[in-house]
Amino acid sequence: MEQRDLLLITPPFTQLNTPYPATAYIKGFLNTKDVSAFQMDLGIEVILALFSKDGMESMFEKAFDNERIISSNSQRIYALQDQYLQVLEPIISFLQGHNETLARQICTHNYLPRASRFEQLDDMEWAFGNMGMQDKAKHLATLYLEDLSDFIKECVDENFGFSRYAERLGMSANSFDEIYEHLESDLTPIDQITIDILEKRIQEVQPKLVCLSVPFPGNLYSSLRCGQFIKKHYPKIKIAFGGGFANTELRSVTDVRVFDFIDYIALDDGELPLELIVNDVLNCEKQRVFKRTFILENNKVVYKNNSTASDYKQSQVGTPDYSGLLLDEYISVIEIANPMHSLWSDGRWNKLTMAHGCYWGKCTFCDVSLDYIKLYEPVAAGILVDRMEQLIAQTGESGFHFVDEAAPPALMRAVALEILKRKLSVTWWTNIRFEKNFTQDLCHLLKASGCIAVSGGLEVASDRLLKLIDKGVTVAQVAQVTRNLTESGIMVHAYLMYGYPTQTVQETVDSLEMVRQLFELGIIQSGFWHQFALTAHSPIGLNPEEFGITPQLNPISFANNDVQFDDPTGVDHEQFSYGLKKSLFNYMHGIGFELDLQDWFDFKVPQSQIDPHYIEDCLNQETYKAPKSNHKMVWLGNAPLVATSTIHKKGKEISSLKLQFHQATDWFEIELEESKADWLIEQLEKSTPEASTITTYGSMKNSYESQWEQFETFWFSEPMEELKANGFLIL
Repeated sequence: MEQRDLLLITPPFTQLNTPYPATAYIKGFLNTKDVSAFQMDLGIEVILALFSKDGMESMFEKAFDNERIISSNSQRIYALQDQYLQVLEPIISFLQGHNETLARQICTHNYLPRASRFEQLDDMEWAFGNMGMQDKAKHLATLYLEDLSDFIKECVDENFGFSRYAERLGMSANSFDEIYEHLESDLTPIDQITIDILEKRIQEVQPKLVCLSVPFPGNLYSSLRCGQFIKKHYPKIKIAFGGGFANTELRSVTDVRVFDFIDYIALDDGELPLELIVNDVLNCEKQRVFKRTFILENNKVVYKNNSTASDYKQSQVGTPDYSGLLLDEYISVIEIANPMHSLWSDGRWNKLTMAHGCYWGKCTFCDVSLDYIKLYEPVAAGILVDRMEQLIAQTGESGFHFVDEAAPPALMRAVALEILKRKLSVTWWTNIRFEKNFTQDLCHLLKASGCIAVSGGLEVASDRLLKLIDKGVTVAQVAQVTRNLTESGIMVHAYLMYGYPTQTVQETVDSLEMVRQLFELGIIQSGFWHQFALTAHSPIGLNPEEFGITPQLNPISFANNDVQFDDPTGVDHEQFSYGLKKSLFNYMHGIGFELDLQDWFDFKVPQSQIDPHYIEDCLNQETYKAPKSNHKMVWLGNAPLVATSTIHKKGKEISSLKLQFHQATDWFEIELEESKADWLIEQLEKSTPEASTITTYGSMKNSYESQWEQFETFWFSEPMEELKANGFLIL
């Protein structure tokens, strides 16, 4: 392995199935600057070392030496250690996609040793009844790994977790004291594995600068352990810190001890700050110039923002580069039978961003004051699809997760048309706002381009609270949009929220009734309830008095994001958590709709005040809007097979054409007078995504009326209605 100036690291742990994209984004940018860098996902490397035969043997020995095998569950796993070790490496290989025939074996009753995680299997049998054998085997293999994870957590290292490590330590630690104390103690066995892998890589790459990307609180502790090791053993190497955790939580850092572990903390878009840090490290310039960077100066934490250069535009940052990452060694797991959650944890996805920031940027619970949301800048569709093609060539994977705050509908339309124009076969999903621009026709276009799922915030399913949130949508609008998506074959996942400031018990129950109806009608397939958290940089956090709450503020010397608060309603929102989640789990599997909402809670709740047919009535509202002259006409189908015929009109025989259209699973036929049929065929050619300029409704109307009268009569005729129902879209 050749030496590089920079080593980019994602510390343990983010996710098992696909790399977190931050280092790939940064490496793509550094390529445009000819800065040599190597990247690694230290998290997946630690997991693979831990869940190897040697790694787990060592865990069993340490647990025995520590005399911590106390619970009956841990005793069972310890007693079965030979069986666990025998199947461990084949299971990991299977979850990496290398050993598919093992699925049949895994699904037999006695192949995997089973501890407490398998006790929920009876519940799961019906939940997984319609899953294929590969998915069921993945789920069983995941339970097997979770049993081992429970053993490690109980008997070896209490901070272990698959997708996070010591997360509690990083959760809004206003003071650095507790983390510092942990960092002063001996390395844990997981720390030791991490440091061994890191040391080997540093010796190979010999970097001058190590960049730690810290997306979540669960990466914080490990990243500081890495910094601590490098400072002690390789004092000449400089260490930079950035990523989502720094951007949201470390904007008020003052504790000098943090800089015992790192040299720079960069905030927000990392490209320009990192370029200037690289200059500082490699060129050691006298005039130290930085962008949004904390450094230690004269034993004080100082915020430097003295560069006059402006941030790079999205078109200038390059294509993410995944080279160096172990793409074929990631592990696909299926923890629960939630179809959307399996997208996050199953399969390898290339990650891209359609637009920097959020085009809406108003939701009161969101960090809209921070640049990563506030500064909205879309990427041109052509550049985006170029990047998709480059990533397919590099990774061999054609699945994409657009990791936007909320993908803009107009840009989604442009990207979909570009994908269809280039005849690419891709699969993609993203996060959206359920806004009225997601018409039935736009949803059909998105599906045709490869969109399989969207997630979006329904938040609190109450119009009063949606208005307070400034979501810009109503429950009725959400219902209509989710129906449009579902009918197009796009799966819908709803983020749901409870415990919003001033939310009453009645509103929580009414919100659940709305959600029950959405699932019963089949227009939402997946969902997840989150309890509201107050963040320091949201409109509520910045102006709490406007929302009637009192924040409990602590002095900040380290992290600052989640804020505790008092709500004058005095509702104990925590008590709703179990009932909301249990009801949702049942609704997702199509059961429990007939139960009274009271049945989900073990305390008294009021009856819902929502009409039992409220959502159905929303869907029955007339939503037709006449096309505008600038709307694009897009034909998703093929050219028709043409046969001559005759039609009788007022006693006359008029020569006509039968147009037979074949689709992937079906076909249909329309018949028109010959002259109109010829004209229509020509219009369809001009409406294909490959057409140099796609025709508009206005130009189509003008063309028709230059030969015949009353385009509207033709537009609503039976043949045209058939065509519109089968892929002739107005966008």
